[in-house]
Amino acid sequence: MGSIPDPGELTELTPPSFDEFQRQTSLMTSCTLLWKELSDHFTSLEQNLLKKSAALRNKIQTLDSETKASLDILKKREVTIDGSVEIAMEKLEDRTDAILNSLSRQKEEEWNNPDGEVDDGEALLMILKNFCSKMEARSFWKFVATKKKEIDDMRSLIPVALSECVDPAKFVLEAISEVFPVDKRREKNNNDLGWACVLVLESLIPVVVDPVIGKSRLLVTPTVKEKAKEIAETWKASLEERGGIENVKTPDVHTFLQHLVTFGIVKEEDVDLYRKLVVSSAWRKQMPKLAVSLGLGGKMPDMIKELISRGQQLDAVHFTYEVGLVNKFLPVPLLKAFLKDARKAAASILEDPNNAGRAAQLAARKEQSALRSVIKCIEEYKLEAEFPPENLKKCLEQLEKAKVEKKKPAAVPANKRTRASNGGPMPPAKAGRSTNAYVSSFPAPHTFVRSPSHSQYPAGVSPYQSPPYQSPSYQSPSYQSPPTVYGSRSPQAHPYAYSPEAAPPPLAGSYPGAPMNYPAYGGYGSGLAPAYQQAYYHR
Repeated sequence: MGSIPDPGELTELTPPSFDEFQRQTSLMTSCTLLWKELSDHFTSLEQNLLKKSAALRNKIQTLDSETKASLDILKKREVTIDGSVEIAMEKLEDRTDAILNSLSRQKEEEWNNPDGEVDDGEALLMILKNFCSKMEARSFWKFVATKKKEIDDMRSLIPVALSECVDPAKFVLEAISEVFPVDKRREKNNNDLGWACVLVLESLIPVVVDPVIGKSRLLVTPTVKEKAKEIAETWKASLEERGGIENVKTPDVHTFLQHLVTFGIVKEEDVDLYRKLVVSSAWRKQMPKLAVSLGLGGKMPDMIKELISRGQQLDAVHFTYEVGLVNKFLPVPLLKAFLKDARKAAASILEDPNNAGRAAQLAARKEQSALRSVIKCIEEYKLEAEFPPENLKKCLEQLEKAKVEKKKPAAVPANKRTRASNGGPMPPAKAGRSTNAYVSSFPAPHTFVRSPSHSQYPAGVSPYQSPPYQSPSYQSPSYQSPPTVYGSRSPQAHPYAYSPEAAPPPLAGSYPGAPMNYPAYGGYGSGLAPAYQQAYYHR
């Protein structure tokens, strides 16, 4: 058996090997790297948690603030409902007596003036109020449709009258239902009433807006609002039947868009449709504001670029000022480009052979319209310093002056032929055409034919029998008129023996020099020999 070593006894230690040392070194390095990796991982986790916590805190604060704001708005709306009702009741009480007192007087005016032809603005307002207080939508519509000439007065009077309605929104829908969304009239007579629809819809806005919190709340009942949505869907469905957006009339487009804004039924999913409709009718004055109300403010830059590409620079200027993009789309270059395109269009009209008779008039009208529009735009947006309108006004005056001069009657020549001494009628002169023939300012007949009563004349023989004239300034040799082939005048229906397209045969013995200058006969200095027989004129 081996002996057990004494633990207290000193024994010789085995020295560590180099491999063992290298192994332990590698192990320590791995542990260090692992520790660092873990530390970095936990540090990143901590930072991410801190960021997410901060984001959550911000969201919570935002939600708290939005919730508080929403609660405040709801509370305000709840409070303002009572206030709005009180205001409406006060107005109703104030107007009840006035309406009752005026009803009898309005009836008398209706009997005395059944057609509604009134010149007094106060009387006009009373008639409108009468229709609105009685909720007679059809009568109201018929009356408004006959007052296009008084549209400026109606624009200020209709909102006042609509405030007398029990339900203004419902009243307006019933009023325009005859022509919107579908025209139900039996006899349209090409009478477009889109202007009346837009007028009534615009006039409804100040009536249905909440008097306390404004446009954020419209005083429209849910039933009426649903009815308005149905009308809008019906109109959109009719687009395909009309042949698409390109074939829809601008007044119909304007009425539809105004209908959406008035009743607050704009849909976000229909924004592309609204954009196309606005661009197709961009020349309307109200379109820039309607586009903003329809939520197209973010699409305005693209819409303005599209208008410029379509040659509607003037419309683009109006849209630019409406959304404040003047620095991006400079108005003066756009106006100059618009004038340049208008001049090109006028030149193309002049070159069009299909409008030869009216080319000058149409071209002048095109250029005048462009000049007036640009001058008005310069004055509206105060661009006189950048684009002085004086030269444009001078050009416009010159075009208008030329137009007036063209309309003046032609001056009567001093040597106009007079009647014969016996007071008989003076028939038109007959003469063959020559290179120096007198050209009348009167329009020539379209076709000329040889008279069937005339026979063919031999060369060198004139078909006319003229008296021998002697020019005071030219002494011609003695010349006898050639014999007459026929003794009576040709019928009046065929006044020319030869077509104006060709000159008559030359006379025998004609001189090669300058033509003979005959004296003016009968006060008509045509420079041609008389074309009638000598026996016709009574001396």
